[in-house]
Amino acid sequence: MWRSAMVSLPFLLCALFFPRFGAAQQDFSSEDAATLLKKASENIKIRHYTNALEELNAAIVSDPTLSEAYMHRAFAYRQLCRYEESERDYNKYLSEKSGSATVEKELSQLVQTKNAFDKAWSLFEAGDFSKSLEYLDKVVLAKLLKVRLLIALKDYSSAIAESGYILKADENNLEALLLRGQAYYYLADHDVALRHYQKGLRLDPEHNELKKAYFRLKNLLKKTKSAEDNVEKGKFRVAVEEFKAALALDSDHTAHNVHLQLGLCKVLVKLGRGKDALASCNAALEIDEELIEALVQRGEAKLLMEDWEGAVDDLKIAAQKSPQDTTIREALMRAEKSLKLSKRKDWYKILGIPKTASVAEIKRAYKKLALQWHPDKNVDNREEAEAKFREIAEAYEVLGDEEKRVRYDRGEDLESMGMGGGGFNPFAGGGQQFTFHFDGGFPGGGFPGGFQFNF
Repeated sequence: MWRSAMVSLPFLLCALFFPRFGAAQQDFSSEDAATLLKKASENIKIRHYTNALEELNAAIVSDPTLSEAYMHRAFAYRQLCRYEESERDYNKYLSEKSGSATVEKELSQLVQTKNAFDKAWSLFEAGDFSKSLEYLDKVVLAKLLKVRLLIALKDYSSAIAESGYILKADENNLEALLLRGQAYYYLADHDVALRHYQKGLRLDPEHNELKKAYFRLKNLLKKTKSAEDNVEKGKFRVAVEEFKAALALDSDHTAHNVHLQLGLCKVLVKLGRGKDALASCNAALEIDEELIEALVQRGEAKLLMEDWEGAVDDLKIAAQKSPQDTTIREALMRAEKSLKLSKRKDWYKILGIPKTASVAEIKRAYKKLALQWHPDKNVDNREEAEAKFREIAEAYEVLGDEEKRVRYDRGEDLESMGMGGGGFNPFAGGGQQFTFHFDGGFPGGGFPGGFQFNF
């Protein structure tokens, strides 16, 4: 006799494994048995077993000879762990339609499940916990729950192994096919995942979870390919939207999302969207901190954002991890050069002119600022004026000389070459008299000839 005390364990497993969908008691008096059987079948497909049970009870009341209703009700009882009632209905069906291999197999599995639970509980009460666990492992329902738990814990390899044992005993177990497919899916082994889903759907084309898993994966692969194809075609903005759409499908699919985030980061770098690219690269590195390409692309994103030091740091790490990669070394050299340039004085900014300024514009800007900051005109803030005047003179020394300006624009270090840019000081020599000559006076006219500044 099935122990009443044992009911707690299978019911607990059923409650964890199968969601319950309750409904208020319905009046089925206006519906015939065939309609009720059809509705119950639909509810069983979507695992609404409690609702299906109510409809099957009503169908059998309406037509006690409807054998298919007993078979479906046996299955629903079994899924709800009401094993004695399930066994009774299976036997009722077989008494009228003997020789059904499928139903006989289900009844046999049911009896094995009952016996395994009973034995497991007896051993548990006797204190033999290890042996009890061995018997519990014989229960397919418990095994399937174990696979689901392994997937929840992201132990996909173990989930594949455990579901494989179930499929060796029953190659057509739809739940095992679904769960094994999901484990392969989360390992990004999409081809194998699709084969599991397809086999399950061949057995039951209307299986809700298998259909959902299959079409979700097909959609993911479609959007991923579209994004990659648009990158190849140079349609970067379209590719960005496709990458984002693919990422939105399953945030838990990290094995695939890491590549989507990297692809998105690379496209955003090409578009010059440094801040957005940085976010995508960070997301990729959160999944896999050893992903060198993501580190390189994050360095490129930081260059776009003018975070020179951050770019150098990322590219140095990438170069250390992949010392033979010349592309990374070249990127690092660019970053180091940008960092060095960022620390030198911006002569264009000092003169308040654009980098495209003509020679005449440079001279006019110099004349204006030299007049403004001449120490003799700034008696009250002479020290600041001298510093400003010196800086203005240094800027003009470089930008007013065509060769020096070209070298400066190329990022060459003029100071180390002895070509000015910090070497010119109109106030050198301390408190001695200094005569500062403009060619023909200040550029652009005024103050002809030379005149003296006394310091």
